[in-house]
Amino acid sequence: MTAEPTPASSIMGDPGPTGRFGGFGGRFVPESLVPACMELEVAFRSAWADPAFHTELDGILHHYGGRPTPVTECARLSEELGVRVLLKREDLAHTGSHKINNVIGQSLLARRMGKTRLIAETGAGQHGVATATAAALFGMECVVYMGEVDTRRQELNVFRMELLGAEVRPISSGSRTLKDAVNEALREWVASVGVTHYCLGSVMGPHPYPWMVREFQRVIGEEARDQCRAILDGSDPDVVVACAGGGSNAAGIFAGFADATSSRLVGVEAAGGAALTGGIPGILHGMHSALIQDEAGQILEASSISAGLDYPGIGPEHAHLAELGRAHYVSADDEEVLEAFQLLARTEGIIPALESAHAIAWVAAAAGRSELVRGSTVLVNLSGRGDKDVAQVRDLLRGRA
Repeated sequence: MTAEPTPASSIMGDPGPTGRFGGFGGRFVPESLVPACMELEVAFRSAWADPAFHTELDGILHHYGGRPTPVTECARLSEELGVRVLLKREDLAHTGSHKINNVIGQSLLARRMGKTRLIAETGAGQHGVATATAAALFGMECVVYMGEVDTRRQELNVFRMELLGAEVRPISSGSRTLKDAVNEALREWVASVGVTHYCLGSVMGPHPYPWMVREFQRVIGEEARDQCRAILDGSDPDVVVACAGGGSNAAGIFAGFADATSSRLVGVEAAGGAALTGGIPGILHGMHSALIQDEAGQILEASSISAGLDYPGIGPEHAHLAELGRAHYVSADDEEVLEAFQLLARTEGIIPALESAHAIAWVAAAAGRSELVRGSTVLVNLSGRGDKDVAQVRDLLRGRA
């Protein structure tokens, strides 16, 4: 079931009307967008307090989205690494990733607000596919912005979006990746806010998006906590691990364990875009958070083998969790990720998304250097499946041969 509203006393609770997580977050948008953000916050607070909204959302996520997703015990991978590995299987949700949780929630909210049109940004394409799916389900117009670089490496997802009736608009400015897709989506939202809802895909952007998206993704952590306690005789996992670009899948699973102090939380960024391991605070896309930037404050281009983590920042709540010391953020490089992609496929017959493979890569490396205690229990959020990445990985591996 979708989680009920969480109290402000929770570590991952309500950030209040300012949308601040400690010193991070906020609402840094043009004056023309302030009313739209405020309208959205009022609508979300109303919906999230309405049992009928939860009932409808829960029903669609169950009967259409495939929730609850299972937790899978990885016997062969565990034996190889020397730690007990459990996977929260968001790859088994409809459309192949956790993105559907947030998109169904935002689409229901958009309909409640009287909006008839959805726009979205996407990097790996999974959020775009999920948004196009929801638009088809609810009979709404859909436009998805995607960097040209990402349209090439995610051709399959571009076709899926078009098949679902969405218009995909390639972005040729800047680095031609996720950051630039967000820029264009924000520009269009300013111009068409009367009929359009911007379905932002991660825990980033201006308030209320970081909080709202986390709450829609909280279902991952709430399910996983109960499932792990059933498997572990009432105990929580020692470590909870998730990849983190903007960080929605990580925020979703962390939300279930943030108040369980026995569980260590680990977010794994791409080495070429590691905002929390190599960035400094700044403002981008309407939020104050950790960003990779130069001494003059210019945003640097991120790079990653995975389109979904190719972003030069991270959600503000993650920056706050890092500052508190409640979550620890690390990085994995492209070579480690390729090895992890193959490792999970070879040992468990599960092909992960390249994004999710970052989390597997850190577990394998940490187990190898004894950073993880032998026999400890590690829950990994497998945020998406790797169908979209198989052709890219094939070409990369053939190029290395």
